[in-house]
Amino acid sequence: MSATAVATSGASAKKDSVPEIIAASMVGTAIEFYDNYCYSIASASYFGAIFFPAATKANPAIGTMLAFLTFAVSFLARPFGSMLFGHFGDKIGRKTTLVVALMTMGISTFLVGCLPGYDQFGMAAIIILCICRACQGVGLAGEWSGAALVATENAPAHKRALYGSFPNLGAPIGFFCAYGLNLLLDSTLGPDKMQAWGWRIPFLCSAVLVAIGLYVRLRMTETPIFRKAVANDRVVKHPLRSLVPYWKEVLLGTFAMGITYTLFYVLGTWSLSYGVKVMNPPFSQNEYLAMQMTSVVFFAIFILISCIYSDRIGRKKVLITTTALTLVFSLFAMHLLQHNVLTVMVFLCVGFALMGCLFGPCGAYLPELFPTNVRYSGAGLSYNLAAILGGAFAPTIATALVQKTGSVVSVGWYMAIMAALALIALFLIKESKDKDYEA
Repeated sequence: MSATAVATSGASAKKDSVPEIIAASMVGTAIEFYDNYCYSIASASYFGAIFFPAATKANPAIGTMLAFLTFAVSFLARPFGSMLFGHFGDKIGRKTTLVVALMTMGISTFLVGCLPGYDQFGMAAIIILCICRACQGVGLAGEWSGAALVATENAPAHKRALYGSFPNLGAPIGFFCAYGLNLLLDSTLGPDKMQAWGWRIPFLCSAVLVAIGLYVRLRMTETPIFRKAVANDRVVKHPLRSLVPYWKEVLLGTFAMGITYTLFYVLGTWSLSYGVKVMNPPFSQNEYLAMQMTSVVFFAIFILISCIYSDRIGRKKVLITTTALTLVFSLFAMHLLQHNVLTVMVFLCVGFALMGCLFGPCGAYLPELFPTNVRYSGAGLSYNLAAILGGAFAPTIATALVQKTGSVVSVGWYMAIMAALALIALFLIKESKDKDYEA
């Protein structure tokens, strides 16, 4: 479908209502984070024994680290996905691109649930797992940036960050669904059946969510700002080539958001593995999942709070303040990780509150770094490079640091370094609250 066709079909198209914008932008990111967290739970809890049985028997920590490396494969594929979907998102429109991204993501996740383990398929099982994970990453890469544009390109200028929170609220929803389903299954089936076959169910259930997402996405219209760009002949033939002059914005966006991903996967993935396998005495899987599910409510609440304040006082003030607080949190919070429900809940609740304040405004400030004709490509590339920088190896690095030093404090220093890098980038980024978004 050409850009001209989009303009022709969209010239008289109605503007989506606020509920339609919320649904269209939120549904894909909810599925994205559901898929990612199902994989993070499986890699933290089951994949070591299923795909790396020899290493796991020799040293469970090594098996877990190898499983976490398959988790990283998705992130390494993301830059390719962001360039691919960014090209088409800036050339033919947000809607069609988002539909294809959702299907790519959903099919890959479903196939993970069908895979045999190492005992049945040998090394081929690991290779196919990594291929599925890479395809999942390609689809994921095109999802968030497109969803953020659906929200912000339909937003009133004074509510752009609030509208940008719609796709980001999909993260706690996906988290809650993934952890809730795994908690329910673990409580019902027990550890042995979950290890044998129960881990597959959350991946297979993704097909239902994707069907719902496709229904919502196919009903949405193209964003008015993109339709206007097409009508004014401002759509470029080669978006990636046109993005080159904005390389500084791509790098600054990447480093500014890196800590967001690091905090995300330290809280959601590594801490689960540590709390269940390493902490002495350990929590049960059900206990730790329940604590994470409870604390993720703070994630959702502070996404909204941070976006409301970002529209009032600007993105930079909110993000610099939150990143500085995250740096302080990193240096002291690891002392809370002990077998005590109260201290672990403080660690998780404060961490997810900070996570919400970091993640919320990015739905506005990353797209605002770029003009309309390269916005999908630029925002997507920054977002997904940040995923590699901050998230791809965060669980592996954290596990290796604890294994090497024998102390969780080293993980705090790792987070503090990422927060310091983000602070430097944020000081260099210009405030964009009042930017002309149609430029």
